Amino acid sequence: MAQTPDEPLTMTVHSLPQLDQSSARSAASTRAGRWKMLALLLVSAAPVVASYFMYYVVRPEGRRNYGELVNPQRPLPAFTGIDTQGQSVPLAQLKDQWLLISVADSACDAACQEHLYLQRQLRETLGKEKDRLDWVWLRTGAAPLTEALQQATAPAVVLQVDAAQLATWLEPAPGQRLEDHLYVVDPLGNWMMRFPANLDAKQAKRDLDRLLRASAFWDKAGR
Repeated sequence: MAQTPDEPLTMTVHSLPQLDQSSARSAASTRAGRWKMLALLLVSAAPVVASYFMYYVVRPEGRRNYGELVNPQRPLPAFTGIDTQGQSVPLAQLKDQWLLISVADSACDAACQEHLYLQRQLRETLGKEKDRLDWVWLRTGAAPLTEALQQATAPAVVLQVDAAQLATWLEPAPGQRLEDHLYVVDPLGNWMMRFPANLDAKQAKRDLDRLLRASAFWDKAGR
């Protein structure tokens, strides 16, 4: 019987399955959607990051902040205050504006009145930029506001808050009281600066001008 000569093994290469046209379009669309979402996130975050970089990092030689920068920043707390009409207002609702905050008992002694006056003056000196900053008085205690005080603070956001809750968010400098300072909150809702006690209005205004200027291209007046 004739012997069949050995033959080399035949190797068959199978091609990978091809995506049909519909599947290919779907995969391409998914990839494009992911890239668009990433680009949108970067575009949204870039102005905020850039403005903080300009304020915190890119500083002219010899420049110093008058206000003390808070690190880490502290977001607006979850509790509520009561406005002058007796309505509940979540503090988180105050975000999307720069805030200049004072704290004082509702009886409002001479130091309280001085802070309220300085807040109003600081805001007015910002000129056309003043609508980007809200004047806020967080008042503690149960004393009713006098008619004169209500009229004087009509342009302000006045909220009655619990003193113990407030102390879990804002913090005074060592040796000082909450009532001794003015506090700055950014439009993202973060407490980020504390002005010293015995405020120097000219230096405080300089800091506010810088903050507003650094954020001008992404933060606009109004919420």
